[in-house]
Amino acid sequence: MPSKTNAERGRNVRAQLLTAARELVGELGWSAVSTRILAERAGVRPGLVHYHFESLQALLRQAVLEEMRRMLDGTAALLDTTPNPTAGIEAMLSDLDRYTGADPASLLFIEAYLAATRDPRLHEEMRGLVIDFRNHLATSLARSGHPAPEAAATVVMAVFDGFLLHKGLDPELSAARIAPLLRQLTDTEPNGAHS
Repeated sequence: MPSKTNAERGRNVRAQLLTAARELVGELGWSAVSTRILAERAGVRPGLVHYHFESLQALLRQAVLEEMRRMLDGTAALLDTTPNPTAGIEAMLSDLDRYTGADPASLLFIEAYLAATRDPRLHEEMRGLVIDFRNHLATSLARSGHPAPEAAATVVMAVFDGFLLHKGLDPELSAARIAPLLRQLTDTEPNGAHS
């Protein structure tokens, strides 16, 4: 069996570092992740962090943005596979039920939002991801004849974010409790015919 090339080894190390960064941001918090801790978790020498990334912050930023993009793409796919935006929004909300608000993925997002208040580059890139997703949602609502698709998409996304934050404080919250209200906000059929 041939040995790995330098490029393959480099890709593997980068992947290990990004995975370790995602895990550690959720476990320890953004500011508690050090080069040493990250390298130890990834199983590599600390010098490789700065060999593969311009800085620790650049590595953390990339790890978080990749995870956000993956989640938002998956959520957009839910929207695209349902018969109407209301059903898609309910499917997305139900998907959020698997997060507790205190699980590693939830904490990763919460930490990223906080870090974005101090990191202008992270802020801009996260803003772009959020705007793209909101526009996707608004376009879907507009196609269904919603009278205010942009405003509805903004409220839906705010509800999703708030739902995740509140679940960390109140694990009893569930999608079923807020789905009827979102249905009223997004349904364009008389008397909720989509329901």
